[in-house]
Amino acid sequence: MWFNRKPKNRRIERGHVLDVKLRTKEVRAARLRLATTAAGLSLGTVIGLYLLWRAGDWALDQFVFKNDAFAIRQLDIQTDGSIPIEQLRRWAGVKPGDNLLALDLNRVKSNLELSPMIQSVAVERVLPRALKISVVEREPIAQVKLLQLRPGGGIGMVSYYLDEEGHVVPPASAGPAAASADALPVLSGISAAELFPGRVVRSPKVSAALRLIAGFENSPLAGLVDLRTVDISGMEVLQAATGQGSRITFGLDRLDDQLRRWWLVHDYGRKNGKAIRTLDLSITNNAPVVWLEASAVPQATPKPLKFYKKKHV
Repeated sequence: MWFNRKPKNRRIERGHVLDVKLRTKEVRAARLRLATTAAGLSLGTVIGLYLLWRAGDWALDQFVFKNDAFAIRQLDIQTDGSIPIEQLRRWAGVKPGDNLLALDLNRVKSNLELSPMIQSVAVERVLPRALKISVVEREPIAQVKLLQLRPGGGIGMVSYYLDEEGHVVPPASAGPAAASADALPVLSGISAAELFPGRVVRSPKVSAALRLIAGFENSPLAGLVDLRTVDISGMEVLQAATGQGSRITFGLDRLDDQLRRWWLVHDYGRKNGKAIRTLDLSITNNAPVVWLEASAVPQATPKPLKFYKKKHV
C-alpha cells in the first residue's frame, strides 16, 4: 500500500501557513487601531467635558458669584425681642457687599441659632441685592439663681433664665434686658447639673413649675398678686410664695384647675377683708386655707415690663 501514497506538495502547504499568519496580523492591527481610536475618543470626550465644566464654572463665577450686580446692598434684620441688631449682624456673619447668590443661607441660619437666646431664624434672598433675616427670640419666664466662681476670683450669684419650654439661657446672653431680671419668678430646688445653656431641662417638676408660671401670667391673679418664687424640692408638689406673704401648695397635674381655685379663694378673701396666708391646692376635694387680715398684707407692685418684651416682626 505504500505504493499508493500521494506525494506531498510542500510549497502549497507553506503558502497556506503564510496566508493564515498574514490574516492574523491584519486582524490584530485592526483591533489595535480600533482600541486606539476608542481610547482617543474617550480621552477627548473627558477632556472636552472637563474644559466645558471649567468654562461653565468660570462663567458662573464671573457673571453670577462675582458679579457686583448681586452684591448685598440692603441687609434687613428684624427680631421680636431685645437682642441688638448689630449683634445679630455679627452673629450672622454677613456684611454689605457679599454676593447674594453665593451666600450659604443654611450657614447664616445655623450661625444665628447657635445663640441659646434665639429660638428660630428665617433667611430669605430678595433679588437682586437684598437679604432679609427674621429672628424669633426665646422669652424667659423664670430665673434660677446659683452661686458660682467668678472669673476674677471669689463667689457670686449668677442668674440663668428658662423659657416656657425649659430652654436654658445663660446670663451672658441676656444682654441689656438683664436689668429687669428681678421681675421674673425664681425657681429654687434645681440642681446646677441640670442647667446646660442652650439645652432643655427635662425634669417633670421643672416643666410643671414653668407651666404654673405661664398659667399664672395669663390668669386674673396677675397684677393682683406678685409671684416671687416656686420651690420644686418638695415631694410631688410645688411650693409657691408671693410678695404678699402667701404660700400656695400645688400638685403637679391639673395646674389650670388649681389656678382657677386659687383665684376663687383669693376673690372670696378680698370680698371679706381677708388675705391668704397658706393654701393647699394639691388636695383635690378640699382647699385648706389659713387667713390673714387684708390690712396686714402689702399691695401688689405695678406689673413691670416683661424681661424680653415681644414685638411684632
